[in-house]
Amino acid sequence: MTTKRFGYIRVSSKDQNIDRQLTEMLALDIDERDIFIDKESGKDFNRSEYQALKGRLREGDMLYIKSIDRFGRDSKDIKREWEAITQDIKADIKVLDMPLLDTTQYKDTLGTFVSDLVLQVLAFVAQREREDINKRQKEGIAAAKAQGKHLGRPVIGYNTMDKKQLEDIHTYYPQWKQGAMTAVQFMGELKLKKNTFYKVIKEYEATLIEA
Repeated sequence: MTTKRFGYIRVSSKDQNIDRQLTEMLALDIDERDIFIDKESGKDFNRSEYQALKGRLREGDMLYIKSIDRFGRDSKDIKREWEAITQDIKADIKVLDMPLLDTTQYKDTLGTFVSDLVLQVLAFVAQREREDINKRQKEGIAAAKAQGKHLGRPVIGYNTMDKKQLEDIHTYYPQWKQGAMTAVQFMGELKLKKNTFYKVIKEYEATLIEA
């Protein structure tokens, strides 16, 4: 039977770095085409690349994961998916950061018991870490709101423009109004998107009326 080796990598967001995980997978001579990468939360297993990987796994294949928390963050889901791969598909899993979690080893009763115990403990820890992160985020948001801080994207308006942008508005506004400059050119000079541009212009014109 021809078996294949696969790697699975996960980070929680698109701006997080996968280099460390990817380097370890490539060092194991796993074909880059057989390394599946998700950039989303580990709260569940409804991830496109993970599901694609699971569909590729066959009996006797080997799946490498950097650590349990890269696999998932919900202890029940981790155990269910682990069993689906190792018992239903009959592929093997090796967790690089935890040598005890290697289904090609410790196949006797005691070894299986130890592996299952370690899996449950690490899955529990991964879930608790996720719960703690969510709790800290909620506490931080509540504290910021209590202090009257603005959350989310910064509000951009005429009063938040930097010195150069203010100078450019004063310089180019008359040219734009007289038709010597297009709105697109004006936006480009101010480095603003369309909606923000018209919001800023409206606020600027209000200051002219007040003056």
